[in-house]
Amino acid sequence: PPCFENWCRRFDDVFSRAIQRQEFRIYLGGLLGESERKNLTQIASNTVEGSYNSLRHFLNDAPWNDMVLNNRRLEVMQQCRQTKLQPGFTLIVDDSGHRKSGDATDGVGRQYIGEIGKTDNGVVLLTTYYYDGVRKLPLDVALYQHASSLPQGKTDPQFVKKPDLALQLIDSCLQRSHRPRVTLIDAGYGNNTPFIKQLEQRNLTYIAAIAKNRSVTYQLPTQQQPHKYSLEELATALPAEAYSEVQLNLERPRTVWVALIQAHIPKLEGLRWLAIQLNAPTWEQATEVDYFLTNTQDEQVSATWIVQTYSQRNWVEVFYREAKGWLGFSEYQVRDAKSLKRHWILIFCAYTFILWHQLTGGFRRQWATKPLHTFAEALEAFRTAVEFRFLRWL
Repeated sequence: PPCFENWCRRFDDVFSRAIQRQEFRIYLGGLLGESERKNLTQIASNTVEGSYNSLRHFLNDAPWNDMVLNNRRLEVMQQCRQTKLQPGFTLIVDDSGHRKSGDATDGVGRQYIGEIGKTDNGVVLLTTYYYDGVRKLPLDVALYQHASSLPQGKTDPQFVKKPDLALQLIDSCLQRSHRPRVTLIDAGYGNNTPFIKQLEQRNLTYIAAIAKNRSVTYQLPTQQQPHKYSLEELATALPAEAYSEVQLNLERPRTVWVALIQAHIPKLEGLRWLAIQLNAPTWEQATEVDYFLTNTQDEQVSATWIVQTYSQRNWVEVFYREAKGWLGFSEYQVRDAKSLKRHWILIFCAYTFILWHQLTGGFRRQWATKPLHTFAEALEAFRTAVEFRFLRWL
């Protein structure tokens, strides 16, 4: 459809050769197509003018810069009123993994894989994600090079710890003059005190999930002086009236009970706000307990604000499901780090194409009979347009 060619034309000057521009269109079209598999072999076999060798060269060796392509994608979003990134957004930092057999792929190793909930042989990547209540957009991506995948292990020059890699992605966002209102991080980063200090040095407000065994110093109303507790011990010691009811508006709305306290965290100066979230009115009844830490200013803080804001982190999980389920995020036939990142950036371009038309109403006017509220609905409208034009050509 013309909308697809118009989108691809916005990136033409990123590529120095006409063949690269053609392969860019073929690859994006393959990612957006109806085939369940999104690897090089399947994309090439689904395309009249595509070939496996040319697509592989495009990913592996063709002289184009994935960072320039990604920056152009974000510049395109800035050119339209409905899609422009707004100040005061939420920045979500997260990692995601998928299984990968063998040891020939860069970054592969035995590590925790979130989608299966256990340690296995696989690849892990880090992503920063934008959310402002209307627009939801992946920003940057980086491959985590597991120590076992590098010749010299943790002493290898290419080895970068996850928190340091996350800071690089955050700095990329700040360098574009996109300063978030709040940054959300899970316990893998929230338990890392040096990482928390780095966020505070950048003057970033954050809400971090933290572990139940994290030590804090707090004075209960019945005590004469502060005592050291683990968060789990403190949660059991708080009276039932310390927990207030909060409604979370997620894909499936739920009710939680939250206690808000101010305590001292070891190795951090001053006091920090902590929220303890239960899925039941009392500790004895609760089967799920979450703990959050924030450096937000006193006049802003409330139990409702902390847990409702942190619940926005769910949107990055939605993105991973959509990118893996519809766009082949974990399906590739390349092994080196550069090609892996190129594959993910091209998926970002395909995802943003659908999002751009969903926000601007382009698909809705011609190719849908109902509002397009989700990525899947907008993608289906685009595929309807492709089917219609193909049948008319046939």
